[in-house]
Amino acid sequence: MAVALSTLVEEADRYLGSARIQDYCPNGLQVEGRPQVRRIVSGVTASQALLDAAVEANADLVLVHHGYFWKGENPCITGMKQRRLKTLLKHDISLLSYHLPLDLHADVGNNVQLAQQLEITVEGPLDPDNPRIVGLVGSLSEAITPRDFAHRVQTALGREPLLIEGEGMIRRVGWCTGGGQGYIDQAVLAGVDLYLSGEASEQTFHSARENGISFIAAGHHATERYGVQALGDYLARRFALEHLFIDCPNPI
Repeated sequence: MAVALSTLVEEADRYLGSARIQDYCPNGLQVEGRPQVRRIVSGVTASQALLDAAVEANADLVLVHHGYFWKGENPCITGMKQRRLKTLLKHDISLLSYHLPLDLHADVGNNVQLAQQLEITVEGPLDPDNPRIVGLVGSLSEAITPRDFAHRVQTALGREPLLIEGEGMIRRVGWCTGGGQGYIDQAVLAGVDLYLSGEASEQTFHSARENGISFIAAGHHATERYGVQALGDYLARRFALEHLFIDCPNPI
């Protein structure tokens, strides 16, 4: 079956509530392609590798978490940006991108989906007083060592995480996918035993050690693979479309 591009975009915008969320980039349709969609290719980032794979897969639409036109970037269409946009326009492929709306969503959001991968029961937001902090807190079914939890992360995500090991057992966990390492202070205030993010900064080590908690950096790309897959699956079910997730490896 096929669905009108406008109908699919309208449903994705509605489902994620993207109009209500302030962000660092435009959410929704970033590049308009052919008017009918039969096949969606999803991926984490609209890189050239993903676009080339989408062309090979005969995609009508590419759905990503990291799209284009970020605040503060050079607006000129040159170099890498020109090549990427040229690929989409030449092959009449649409680009649909959702950043914070896909981090925040209660069903298909990156943070909720990561919790499912790691068998964490979600309890609530990392900082209830600040809705722009998209991280969550939750608990494990039983207390385990930091190394055992790191092994769980490695098994689920397929990559060895960076572990800063604290002294205590792990039962209460805080996390924020991607570049959320700066929220470790909120995690400490939330009383977690371990905080997990995609990336780490130099000061993250000191914050974890001096506050007596464990910390895991599991990879920006690796922690954000699951929301876009879940959203793609939702749209495919909703409109009886084909959906293919393509994982372009990224060690960061």
